[in-house]
Amino acid sequence: MNDEQEPQPQADPAKMRALARRLVLPHVFLVAALIAAALWFVLYEMKGGGSKEAATFAAQCPVSTPLAAKLAPLAKGEMAALAIHAHPRPMPALSFLLDGAATDVAAFKGRTILLNFWATWCVPCRQEMPSLDRLEGAEGDKSFSVVAVNVDTARLDRPKAFLKEIGVKNLGFYADPKGKVIQVLQQTGKLVGLPTTFLVGPDGCEIGAMAGPAEWDSADAAALIRATTQK
Repeated sequence: MNDEQEPQPQADPAKMRALARRLVLPHVFLVAALIAAALWFVLYEMKGGGSKEAATFAAQCPVSTPLAAKLAPLAKGEMAALAIHAHPRPMPALSFLLDGAATDVAAFKGRTILLNFWATWCVPCRQEMPSLDRLEGAEGDKSFSVVAVNVDTARLDRPKAFLKEIGVKNLGFYADPKGKVIQVLQQTGKLVGLPTTFLVGPDGCEIGAMAGPAEWDSADAAALIRATTQK
């Protein structure tokens, strides 16, 4: 009988470090993303300002202010990430193209719009695009529109090719190939990444915003959108 113990295999330090990175880093990134989203939400709400500024916003947004109060309870489920403003405020002047022709947010006055910004290099953007198309098909009319603005600034043939590839049937082709809208939104602190979506009332005021993708053709989304148009 041999009392000597067999030597135990030694762990490779390099492999252990690589394993630790694989296990830990994804969680670090997830936590960082959650913190960033929470910070964005807090800053977004803080921009409502004091009572004097709130009163100014209410005067500028006579339709969106009561509408926001109505919609706040509906921001749940698939729409839980939609930050509804306590005090809606006018959207900045944003100009872009519709099938190559100049247009802007002001052109939609009198209509509620879901203003979405996306790019072909943004995977979550690509994933949510079919649901935006279905939402436009189901709810789009004279009182509501999905305005999905592509912000690619290179290889400008790719956005239309992508939309054709996934079978988009209802969305118009809106684009900002020079990146001017993104600059405005970043300068005003309204955009930190893609996709970002704004709910804009008939008076041109920002009712709420969402950073990140959503299931826009879900029952929760339909209920919220229909509440904006009294459907």
